[in-house]
Formats: sequence, C-alpha cells, structure tokens
Amino acid sequence: MMQKSLYASGIDGGGSKTRAVIVDAQGNERGRGLAGSANYHAVGVELAVAHIRQATEEAAQEAGCSLPVEAAWLGLAGIDRPSDSQLLVPHLRFLARSLRLTNDAELVLSALEEKPGVALIAGTGSIALGQDSRGRIERSGGWGHILGDEGSGYDIGRRTLQAAAKAADGRGPKTSLLELVLNHWQLARADEMIGKVYGREDKAMIAEISSLTFQAAREGDKIARKIVQKAARELAQAVIAVADRLNLQEQELSLALGGGILLHEADFRSMVLRHIQKHFSLEQVAFVKEPVLSAACAALRMTRRNTRERMQAWETLPTA
Repeated sequence: MMQKSLYASGIDGGGSKTRAVIVDAQGNERGRGLAGSANYHAVGVELAVAHIRQATEEAAQEAGCSLPVEAAWLGLAGIDRPSDSQLLVPHLRFLARSLRLTNDAELVLSALEEKPGVALIAGTGSIALGQDSRGRIERSGGWGHILGDEGSGYDIGRRTLQAAAKAADGRGPKTSLLELVLNHWQLARADEMIGKVYGREDKAMIAEISSLTFQAAREGDKIARKIVQKAARELAQAVIAVADRLNLQEQELSLALGGGILLHEADFRSMVLRHIQKHFSLEQVAFVKEPVLSAACAALRMTRRNTRERMQAWETLPTA
C-alpha cells in the first residue's frame, strides 16, 4: 500500500449528489465514491458532513488508502460566505492535512492551474468565475433560476416553453418548438403544458427542453435561433464582466468550460467563444468534463509545492 501522504482528493458536493475522487502521486485516479447531497443549507450540517464522509471513505477504500489524505479540495453547493467555511471546516478535518473549501462552481477553475482566467459553467444553471494572478476571485451570474441563470439550460428551456405557449395562442410567431415540446412530453394539446410545468419544482425537466431548442435551431427555426443566440450573448457577457472586474483586459484570456450545454453543444459553444473573442484573445480553452477529478489533481499540485504560506492559504475560503 502506498503511503497516504501520496494521495489527494477532490470532492464535488452538489445539491443532489456528492462525488469524491482520490488520485495518487502521479495524478492517476485510484478511487471514487458517491453519496447524497452536501448542501448543508438543504440537508443540515450533520447530514452534509455524513455524505462527504461516506463518499470519501468509499473512494479511499477503493484507492487502498486511509483518511486523512495529504490535501483535498472540496467544492460544495451553497458555500458563498466566509461564515460557511467557519461553520464547516471544523467538521471536515478528517479528510486531509490541507483543506480547501469553495463553492462547487469554483472546481472548474482548477483546470487553469491557478493561472489568471475565467471559468464558465452552463448546465441547468449558469455562472462565470475568474481569478487573477493574486488568487482573487470574482463571479458573475449564479443568481439562480428566478433572479438569473441566463444562458443556462433552464433559461433556454423556459424561453422555449414561453415561445411555444405564445405560438399556441397566436400571440407569437409560429415555431416548430410547439410541436417538439408536445411530442417530447407526449401531450395531446398545448394547454396540457400547464399541468406539466406547474406544481412541481423540477428545474432539470425544464432544462432538458433546451435540447429541443438546439435541434430546432440547427433545422432553421427562427425563434429557436433567437433563443440560442441570446443565450450565447448572455454567457459571453458573464465572462467579459468577470474579466473586466479582474483587470484581465491586457492579456490573453485563459478559459475553462464546464456544464453539459457547453461541453456537448459544439455549435453553441463556438457561438459563445466568438462573442468572447470580440473582446479578448483566448490563450487557452480547457474543457472540464469532471471537475471533481480536476480538483483532485489541483490538490496534488499543492502538495508538491509544500510551502507553509501555500498550505495556510488553503485553509481560507476565497470570497466571492
């Protein structure tokens, strides 16, 4: 068995699942674990910590090591203020000798290897986060589906359903989106969309509709194209806003992309990048398919530096 000091961990604690990955000294994945939500605002501190422990112990068992490992980067949903860190860190010392706790969205930044740049995430929700050469973090978006999340799957899906409803009423132009939505949900009439949407808090169901929008846009539907184009502009603007606040205008921009829409919709991704390139030259564009693995490798890099200043910095929560 390898010494546990040669292991590092990444933990991605979302609103529904917690994923943990452990890597060895060469950055090879050795173990993986899965548990329930680690959003303590939703499930409470005790259960959130229990889920984190369950996922990491499962990963450690598979890796053939024990906790604590040398370093761990935890990205947890709902972590936005220093008080969150002050509350949770004392409960998480079992994980690693050196611990970094951030919002789960910041895990995508790990792909930039601490270089200045911006991470853009567009899945069910959306957010842009950036860091400068001093490690200062700024963000744009991430306001949730009521206040924001522009350019996200939910935002695109909601606009699609609105366009379908307007088309059904004759208040808006005809669009193939109406038929696509009815077929997707196996509905006989447009007004049945009301019962499908209301009375349930299922943002993922709305976000899934975005795939129909991308399909219709590729097939030439004008309304779908407008929705997609607006979403691309919104995401690009989030990146530009973060880069401006971090004063990154004078350098080529490194960009990390995460979330299902940006990773799997190539035409849409290209559209977003073209809007960004009107303002910045792009030095690097990294695709982050597994933020939890990227974070584990970033934790490993921190162990190699092994300076007191860097280790102390890991015990603080970067403020948004």
